[in-house]
Amino acid sequence: MGFRRLIDSKKILSLFAAFTLLGTNTLMAQTAAAGTDAPVDKGAMWLGVGYYVLLFLLVCVIVAVVGKILKIYDLTLKMQGKKGIQWNNIIGVFCIVFLVAGLYGAYWSFTEQGTQILPESASAHGGKIDMMFWVTTAITMVVFLITQVLLFGFAFKYRGSDKRKGYYYPHNNTIEKIWTIIPAIVLTILVVFGFFTWREVTNTKEVKGDINIEITGHQFAWELRYPGKDGKLGSSDYQLYYTATNMLAVSPKDRNSYDDLKADTLVLPVNKSIRLNIHAQDVIHSVYLPHFRVQMNAVPGLPTFFKFTPTITTADMRNRLDDPNFNYLLYCNKICGGGHYNMQKVVMVVTEAEYQEWLAHQKPYVNDQLKKEWQLAYGSQVKELTGKRVALNN
Repeated sequence: MGFRRLIDSKKILSLFAAFTLLGTNTLMAQTAAAGTDAPVDKGAMWLGVGYYVLLFLLVCVIVAVVGKILKIYDLTLKMQGKKGIQWNNIIGVFCIVFLVAGLYGAYWSFTEQGTQILPESASAHGGKIDMMFWVTTAITMVVFLITQVLLFGFAFKYRGSDKRKGYYYPHNNTIEKIWTIIPAIVLTILVVFGFFTWREVTNTKEVKGDINIEITGHQFAWELRYPGKDGKLGSSDYQLYYTATNMLAVSPKDRNSYDDLKADTLVLPVNKSIRLNIHAQDVIHSVYLPHFRVQMNAVPGLPTFFKFTPTITTADMRNRLDDPNFNYLLYCNKICGGGHYNMQKVVMVVTEAEYQEWLAHQKPYVNDQLKKEWQLAYGSQVKELTGKRVALNN
């Protein structure tokens, strides 16, 4: 009867569906490869969803069959007047095995992933972020070790037997107060610490000497705009001024825009406060600078920003890491589409003199084509003001 319940019509239909799914995936992969005369990647074929569904069902069936066999063996022993299988001992041993395997897995994860940890922070506030990370990790690990050892150790030591029954212990106010108040205090300290660090990164006060840089994300690239000699970025409005020539939707009515510069690389002077003004044109992206410990979403219609001060030049970091090919990188940290992986830029941290020299060689954002477009759009309002600048009458 047990096997009859185990292999009923519903389970047979489920297995048939899984085999059909796997067979369809394999057949489609072979058909596509045959049509293109491309070599068949057998490894990729076995990574389909159907394979893992079938594997899961197969494991479930094996576990169910082994369970039924053990149950029959247990009943047979009892019918012969012998002592049945000591399930409590088996489960207790499994708890200890699971505890040891889990602790080793955690150790293995730390040793493997630990080699990929970021180098020292290259920003003024990065040390606080790192300290928060390590404090949180240490607290989490201590709690993890204590709870896992107690949980599985007690399950083994106090496992049931013929001489002992489990004690029913439904409630204890003292214990509940302890595991409620202590985590609440720890989390409050971590949150308050994080709050003040977050305020520092998103400080809204614009200090004299801050360098404003605009970064705009779209599928799938980042666009950069630097202020010109006036040190001010012109405003932008995507609903009014966006065109194929004016991709950053810079406002022609803002005179601060006329000397703005367009750049391909994010170059930053060391030990200077940088305010990164973030925009998005289509979907949500995220500006992620891991070496500077900053990240902020780029949301369409909602300009965001953060401030940070780079403290280690690219050349110095290369020496510290003994890696002449090292570069800081800027990533998109949101999966924004099929070309998401393309959204990264090299970030160069240089000395003030190198920064000024680099800045002097950047091209103006308002090029000749954009000047003509603005003149056509605004007609008689356009006129030449001074020198190389173009201005519009409001």
